[in-house]
Amino acid sequence: MATLRPKSPGSVKSKGATTELVEDAPLHDPYLEQWPLLREKSPEELAALDKAVVKKLDWRFLPCMTAMLLMNYLDRINVSNARLAGMQRDLNMTDEQWSTGISMFYVGYIISQLPANIILAKGNPRILMPVCMLSWSAVTICMPALRSGWAFIFTRFLAGLTEGPFIPAVSLLTSSWYTKNETPLRMGIWHAGNVISNIVSSMLAAAILTNMNGIGNLSAWQWFLLIEGVVSILIALISFWLIPKWPSNTGTYFFTTEESEMAQYRQQVSTGGVCEDDEGGYWSGLALAVKDPFTWMFALLHFAIIIGQSFKDFFPSIVDTFGFSKIGTYLLQAPPYLFGYIFTLVIAWSSGRMLEYTWHIAGSMAMTLVGAIILISTLETGPRFFGLFLLCSGPFAALNLHISWETTVLPRPRTKRAAVVAIANAASSISHWFTPYFYLTSQEPRYETGGGCIMAGCGLSIIMCFVIKWWCTRKNKALKTREIETGEAVNWWFVS
Repeated sequence: MATLRPKSPGSVKSKGATTELVEDAPLHDPYLEQWPLLREKSPEELAALDKAVVKKLDWRFLPCMTAMLLMNYLDRINVSNARLAGMQRDLNMTDEQWSTGISMFYVGYIISQLPANIILAKGNPRILMPVCMLSWSAVTICMPALRSGWAFIFTRFLAGLTEGPFIPAVSLLTSSWYTKNETPLRMGIWHAGNVISNIVSSMLAAAILTNMNGIGNLSAWQWFLLIEGVVSILIALISFWLIPKWPSNTGTYFFTTEESEMAQYRQQVSTGGVCEDDEGGYWSGLALAVKDPFTWMFALLHFAIIIGQSFKDFFPSIVDTFGFSKIGTYLLQAPPYLFGYIFTLVIAWSSGRMLEYTWHIAGSMAMTLVGAIILISTLETGPRFFGLFLLCSGPFAALNLHISWETTVLPRPRTKRAAVVAIANAASSISHWFTPYFYLTSQEPRYETGGGCIMAGCGLSIIMCFVIKWWCTRKNKALKTREIETGEAVNWWFVS
């Protein structure tokens, strides 16, 4: 378990870990001495300044990211409910063409992630992230004009290409502003956009897809996509005023000069005294990431978690096999995801407080494993609906913690962290090239192949958690040996 010296502002006391509070900071803080506006302040004043920084991030940046990610995920899954409203039928698409369209989204998604995130690491997220959102919103607004299956496949590729950079960018930006104790819960809050989007999608589907068919000579699914695209554009325009740059160059439009220094000091302490801006060119971080075994371990873990989450694009179709009415099918998608949202936040809070990831992720994926077993082993409505709650909880909590874990273990330089996040996210997206073919209508209602795929992903993710934990322990032993041999205190340890 990682601890920091000097004590990190804004951190909490956890079992087995050093107390990390400004009030308990040592009299001589070599990091604090570097910041002229902070070094003469009392512990109480530092604590108040630290609280002010976190408050601004929590009430401006965090809600903005949550709203943007909600629309990001909603754009990704909107076609699932549009399919139930007749989109596949109206475009004369076979199951294979539909699955190809779902897969092509992730081809574009993978292509854009790595270069975009590395560019962002040295660029201006305040501009680049809203522009990214405007781009995918424009694609969505064009989708109601589709007339063929091939057009659907092409636009899904474009949607993936424009959405790909966004989640790695949010992960990178969040880990640059929050400390390692704060990161899991904050990532859990904005990552809830993933969960909330499914709730919103089901509610919008119930309202739009059952009431707007034929209005203005448009099908209900066309209205569904059009309205979503317009709302996404509005949020993108607002976000230009709510996103900071990086701690070292945000400027006074977001923080005061004192708060800006505190934000940089917080990150310096959280990373063991090394500034994340201490880096070379665009591609030096990529080279460091490729050579680090952690990169590929986290990539495989991310890949496994996403396989465990492969049901998401077909969730409406799974619920449809329960035999309820169309509006009932739309509405019944919400409760499992609402439970998943609450579960994600609770697990994120616990992980951040304890600075522990292995058991939190492994336990969450074990729940998903049980849910998949229930869904393919019985046709009873009650147990199957309970299985959906388990299915919708584990992978969302695990994915959130995975992102927090990898950015905590590999905090600097920023370009390396950007590359690690993008590589892991891109590697996981490869699963979307083949998992859509496991949920064909010919396998309703059990979807045995899809359920087996989920179970395989859960098993692999649990194994990888303990592999990474073993590697962290090995690295920490090496650091301890070096500390003993040199007599120099180690200010940063690997969290597991």
